[in-house]
Amino acid sequence: MSVMKEILAHNEMFTAEKRYEVFTTTKFPNKKLVILTCMDTRLLELLPQALGLKNGDVKLIKNAGAIVSHPFDSVMRSILVAFYELNAEEICVIGHHECGMGSLQAEGFLEKTKQQGIPNEQINTLLNAGIDLKTWLTGFDCVKESVQSSVEVIQSHPLLPNDVPVHGMVIHPKTGKLDVIVNGYGNVDESQRVEGMRY
Repeated sequence: MSVMKEILAHNEMFTAEKRYEVFTTTKFPNKKLVILTCMDTRLLELLPQALGLKNGDVKLIKNAGAIVSHPFDSVMRSILVAFYELNAEEICVIGHHECGMGSLQAEGFLEKTKQQGIPNEQINTLLNAGIDLKTWLTGFDCVKESVQSSVEVIQSHPLLPNDVPVHGMVIHPKTGKLDVIVNGYGNVDESQRVEGMRY
C-alpha cells in the first residue's frame, strides 16, 4: 500500500469513529504563543511533549532550520498573522542541535538538482535573474547564532510592536532539553507575568 493510500484509509476510520473529538479547540492559541521551529522529523511529537503543549495551545510554524531568512518572507507573514489576527502575544523561535541546515551547502544541493534532471540552463537563468542561490541554499554554522539572528529579524520588524516578547531557544532532538538563547522578557521580572513562557 502506498503512503497516501495508507493515510487515506486511516483518515476514513479516524473520521468515521469520531476520533477527532478529543482534539476539538478553536483557531486561537490558548497560551497566546506562536512558535517557529524546524521541520525535523524528530521534533514532530517530541517538541510539544517537551514543552507540555496540547492541541490548541500554540500556533506552530515549521520550516527548515527554524529560520526567518527575510523580514518579508512567508514565515514572517505567518508570525504577523498569528499576532494580529489570531491573538498571539508572544513569539518563540526554537532551533535544534544536529540540524540538517547546519551542513547544507549550495554546491552539493545544486548538484543534486542536476542529478534529478534540472538542466544547468535553468540554474543559470536563476543566477542571471539576480537570485543568490549560494546564500539561499547555504545553512548555518552555529544553531545558537541562527536562532539569535531569526529573533533579531522578528524583533526589528517594522510591523511588530517593540514590546512583544520574542524568545529564542535550542532543543535537543533526543532528550527534548531546552536551552534559552534569548529571554524575550528582557528585564521584566518573570514572576510578575500572569501568562507566557515558563522555562
